[in-house]
Amino acid sequence: MAEAHQAVAFQFTVTPEGIDLQLSHQALTEIYLSGVRSWKKRIIRLKNSVITGVYPASPSSWLFVVIAILATMYTRSDPSMGLIAKIQEHLPVSQSMSTQCQALLSAVLFSTMLWLLLIFTMRLCLKQLLSYHRWIFEQHGKMSNTTKVWVALVRIFSGRKPLLYSYQGSLPNLPVPAVKDTVKRYLESVRPLMNDTEYERMTKLATEFESSLGNRLQWYLKLKSLWAANYVSDWWEEYVYLRGRSPLMVNSNYYGMDFLYVTPTPIQAARAGNSIYAFFLYRRKLNREEIKPSRIPGTVIPLCAAQCERIFNTTRTPGEETDNVQHWQDSDYIAVYHRGRYFRLKVYQAGRLLSPREIEFQIQRILDDPAPPSKGEANLGALTAGDRIPWAKARTKYFSSGVNKRSLDCIEKAAFFVTLDDDEQGMMGDDPAASLDCYAKSLLHGKCYDRWFDKSFSVVYYKNGKNGINAEHSWADAPVLSHLWEYTLATDCFQLGYNAEGHCKGEVDSSLPRPQKLNWEISPECEEQISQSLAVAQALADDVDFHVFAFRDFGKGKVKKCRVSPDAFIQMALQLAYYRDRRTFCLTYESSMTRLFREGRTETVRSCSNESSAFVRALEGGEAADVCRRLFRAAAENHQHLYRLAMTGAGIDRHLFCLYVVSKYLGVESPFLKEVLSEPWRLSTSQTPIQQMELFDMVNHPEYVSCGGGFGPVADDGYGVSYSILGEDVINFHISCKHSCPETDAHKFGAQIRKALHDLIQLLSPNQKEPSKTEVSRPEVKKDL
Repeated sequence: MAEAHQAVAFQFTVTPEGIDLQLSHQALTEIYLSGVRSWKKRIIRLKNSVITGVYPASPSSWLFVVIAILATMYTRSDPSMGLIAKIQEHLPVSQSMSTQCQALLSAVLFSTMLWLLLIFTMRLCLKQLLSYHRWIFEQHGKMSNTTKVWVALVRIFSGRKPLLYSYQGSLPNLPVPAVKDTVKRYLESVRPLMNDTEYERMTKLATEFESSLGNRLQWYLKLKSLWAANYVSDWWEEYVYLRGRSPLMVNSNYYGMDFLYVTPTPIQAARAGNSIYAFFLYRRKLNREEIKPSRIPGTVIPLCAAQCERIFNTTRTPGEETDNVQHWQDSDYIAVYHRGRYFRLKVYQAGRLLSPREIEFQIQRILDDPAPPSKGEANLGALTAGDRIPWAKARTKYFSSGVNKRSLDCIEKAAFFVTLDDDEQGMMGDDPAASLDCYAKSLLHGKCYDRWFDKSFSVVYYKNGKNGINAEHSWADAPVLSHLWEYTLATDCFQLGYNAEGHCKGEVDSSLPRPQKLNWEISPECEEQISQSLAVAQALADDVDFHVFAFRDFGKGKVKKCRVSPDAFIQMALQLAYYRDRRTFCLTYESSMTRLFREGRTETVRSCSNESSAFVRALEGGEAADVCRRLFRAAAENHQHLYRLAMTGAGIDRHLFCLYVVSKYLGVESPFLKEVLSEPWRLSTSQTPIQQMELFDMVNHPEYVSCGGGFGPVADDGYGVSYSILGEDVINFHISCKHSCPETDAHKFGAQIRKALHDLIQLLSPNQKEPSKTEVSRPEVKKDL
């Protein structure tokens, strides 16, 4: 209990002479410095609120407007056309104020109103400009004159040096598509999946819906779109994520990997020290809004940054009907798990962030701590890995008071969660390909009790210096966390680095208080619930089949030489691979972002289309190469068109989803919507692009880049495929499915993808020699930077 006593600011004892008060100078200093740090953050937040509130103008522009108005008044002209005089007439001022002072005050008030009007006008103009999306449909490299003028105007109205959230008030609202258009696109998307009888039946259901109930539901959606910033996002978060009662692990959470071929240091504590420090550097930049707003690559078009607000200090808490996402403004510590014990590790001391070397020192203390877990503590994290209702009941019954509540609060209010894993992971050993699959499974579910799946993200540090990240999905989508992960990896290696022995650089203050071990009182009944949750989670984890591989035979460089979008090329390869694997087509999900709009998240691109299925049938049917090439290009162009529609708010699935939610609120049944929302996604795909290319040198150091990340299968009889395009020559794939389905096999599907990629590049460049197959893997090297 020594750590607990250190946290007490004063102690007292009652004696015959009275009360003997013993103040702790160290504790009071900590309280004082913590308060100073808190007030500094409030001041910074207030300053940023003002700067963001007046964007695209700046606070200093107010002074310019005031001086300009006063200067024109000095020349005896009236720029206000009598308004300043009117303001002066109605000023509630005392008799002691002179006429000149009244005129000056009136001029300042008029200048301020004029300045606010200019800000409103500029923001309205910028919002209208950002509502223009024809540029995205123009052929690459061929910009129309209208778009050129539009780009110039966007630059003019965008202001200078925007903060992270500067564009939020200028982003347009997500438009509500017409029911007629959505139904038409839906019917086109399911045509290759249905025979004539099934399609005729679905067309009849769609027509009935469009002509009757659809218009009524649409009216409510339009009303919501006028009132809310985004008519989709709040319902999407609640009904798709928070109301899900199945385990988060595998079903919802996703992961990100470390460098594939390089481990900067083999020392576990050192790797943790540098990257934890980098995480807090990112959080500092986030709090100060110093992170540059994300944009469409190669353009000036900003993306919504609303999801960044809940990266840190955030936890999903379970409920019997629905979960909640809780976010705290600040947290000066992290929660750490090691060998069944939970620790509270403060990363701020005397108002300053600990250095990487000091964090390493503290992490090593946890690694060396011989204390055993409390009774029932070792597998406690399994509650977050199992079904949500049992966890919600257990949380209410066993963790709502006393020491258990205090310890649980400590985990949930932490900046993020850290696991110190005793295993070694990465590409290694005699079978590096198999070890990579194990690495993916470890990041996705671990041992089912050594992660806290409710935290916004958990970082895993392995015994050999490898690391990785596991993220909860409800609060944000993968690109937001990927931005953080890229920054952390780059800062860890290229900015902070390690000394010759592999330790973090810098000195250590050995007087740092030890990390505080959390205490628990786990009853036998609670232990039984933990065991049940662990059994559910273990069965789910054991059922996951995973295959990760780096495709190095060619990459986007060669694909672009064929004048094809790399994403469309990969999606067509996935369609071909799935057809060869199952001899049929399936409903295919590709994630697209809608962050061009305020509070936008994602939309679905239905990659399986009439055009893609026609191409696959032609290729598999032995049609002439010219015919197949023509069909391929038609399919690829159609895919790009569907992707652009999804990005600009004209997708299919989010609109239908919201119409379905409205129907449930109204208590009306729609056979059409019910059938649409029950269709399984047997092929779920997602691309993880590198957003901060400037942080990495893909030419000289191609090994220093993340292997990307992945997720579990969406359907029990389907595949989950995540891919990342690295540089010009590498494409990483993460494939998941379930062992319990006899028709799916991740390694077999991976082989089909490889073959499909080769067949497509050979089709598009028949005169080029088929690239020789390189090794599937390269030995990993450990480097110190």
